[in-house]
Amino acid sequence: MSIGSVLAASAAHASVQPVAADAYDLTAGRLVGTAAALVALVGVVVGGSVLVRSAGRIGGGRRRAITSLVAGLTGMVVGALNLAVADGGPGTGNGVVGGALALLLGLIASVLGRLALVRSRRTGRTAGRSDDERVS
Repeated sequence: MSIGSVLAASAAHASVQPVAADAYDLTAGRLVGTAAALVALVGVVVGGSVLVRSAGRIGGGRRRAITSLVAGLTGMVVGALNLAVADGGPGTGNGVVGGALALLLGLIASVLGRLALVRSRRTGRTAGRSDDERVS
């Protein structure tokens, strides 16, 4: 076996291996993972603001609670799909970190949205009652 054939085999082997993306390259996987994490983060912010604001108000907030719930579920689904199709770990450019962050933030946004939705239903029910029917 000559040195030329060893170098040719080595070059062929190296061209088949996947190349990790640079730290600052925006690949399609990173873009999808980042977008999913941002959607889920919006759900967390909206859900948290609904819970904080609804503590002193009667009614309202139902639409924002549903927005938080939908944003959280969307972030979770897209993040899970991104993780399912990723063929490498963190740092490979497949958006693994963004997908995992989207799953976590989406779960938090879904829980906050659900809590806000339950609270808006409860305050909406008591807002329609007269003073005699309300339970202290």
